[in-house]
Amino acid sequence: MIKTIMFDLDDTLLDRNKAVEAMFSIIMEKCYKNIAVTDIQYNNMLCEFKKYDNNGFGRTHIELFNNFFNKFPPSLRIPDVEIYDFWTRNFPKCSIIPAENINTVLKLKEHVKTAIISNGSVESQRGKIKHTKLDELFEVIIISDEVGVGKPDPKIFELALNKLDVPPENALFMGDRLDKDILGCQNAGIRGIWYNPNNLINNTEIKPFAEIHDFAEILEYINL
Repeated sequence: MIKTIMFDLDDTLLDRNKAVEAMFSIIMEKCYKNIAVTDIQYNNMLCEFKKYDNNGFGRTHIELFNNFFNKFPPSLRIPDVEIYDFWTRNFPKCSIIPAENINTVLKLKEHVKTAIISNGSVESQRGKIKHTKLDELFEVIIISDEVGVGKPDPKIFELALNKLDVPPENALFMGDRLDKDILGCQNAGIRGIWYNPNNLINNTEIKPFAEIHDFAEILEYINL
């Protein structure tokens, strides 16, 4: 029987795409407010910003901003030394958790223990969790930067299991990344559920225990 369901944070519990759009509006207000931008230009700039962001992978914040500013010169350019602070101060406040996800977690809590396991910095991830009040919903929250180990290392999953006092065979982990979430949890003996709302094709050798496309589908796995 399943006694705990653990979750990834970004792009699983939280809608990171919507958060990036909200962050982009803050950047536009600060850096481009004296430049007339049409709706078409705004949308083009947003698309380019998302490309540079690459869903949070592969670039530093300085590289992200400088690449964007070089292509779209602003009226006010944020200095390199201020970019990280600007991002960590504002991006967590842009975090959005869909109402469906909150309702689903509340239903799960009637039956199982819940936890979050997330890679990232303490400032950023704790800020998102506090802003969305997820700290009030989960018994255990583990951030890689706090414990010195991150996904896909099975040790971070084992830390969560120890805190929850649940063996791996009685646990599920749900995440959007096959390489980080599913491979990592399965190496710790935990069944991994791939959250795939965009219907991506799995071209890897990683085989999740299950694949779901709607967050609420996780409720079907409570009584395994």
